[in-house]
Amino acid sequence: MCGRFTLTADPETLRQVFELDTVPALTPRYNVAPTQPVAGVVAASAEVAASADAASDNKRTLEIFRWGLIPAWAKDPAIGNRMINARGETVAEKPAFRAALKRRRCLILADGFYEWKAEGRKKTPMYIQLKGGDPFAFAGLWEAWKSPDGDLIKSCTLITTTPNSLTEKIHDRMPVILPPSAYEAWLAPGELPATKLQSLLKPFAPSKMKATAVSTLVNNPANELPECILPA
Repeated sequence: MCGRFTLTADPETLRQVFELDTVPALTPRYNVAPTQPVAGVVAASAEVAASADAASDNKRTLEIFRWGLIPAWAKDPAIGNRMINARGETVAEKPAFRAALKRRRCLILADGFYEWKAEGRKKTPMYIQLKGGDPFAFAGLWEAWKSPDGDLIKSCTLITTTPNSLTEKIHDRMPVILPPSAYEAWLAPGELPATKLQSLLKPFAPSKMKATAVSTLVNNPANELPECILPA
């Protein structure tokens, strides 16, 4: 499970890393929690891509989603509170996720995430990053849900997988972090079979990651402070 993460990188860095034309001013986030807004990258529709000038128009755009996927068929948006993660092993089978896996994939932007390491009766928050501290992308799915009043909510979920040799010492799951070489395949427009996508849903290389014990400030989602990521 992944229940908290960070996104503190400046817009220009995000623009370059994820090959975006523009990135709006984003407030640095040190303790992103479920139901809160998150930044995601999606591909332009196949129709837009076909009519655009590839030399001048970028095919990726940044969207803001609510974290916790609300299926299009849901009667109550509160169902999204339980849909913050989707297991990679079963995502293609679950009614809440299978349509999004085929047609609505996204990159959820982050530069670190938290997991809690159990040590007896104590749980220590661990901050997990790439070794260089660079931003990265979780494999995500998104949906658009329309309320009876006509309000539109765009929401998302993060896909998880088995842990690598670094994260297995902390938790029995980890979010799928996609390498840059997989972005194009994951964001490919149009419907794709689950079998083609499943090979991307694997643990990230542990040699490229680091984990640091941090303050228990992060235990409270109301604490949106730079001190959350400082070593304990």
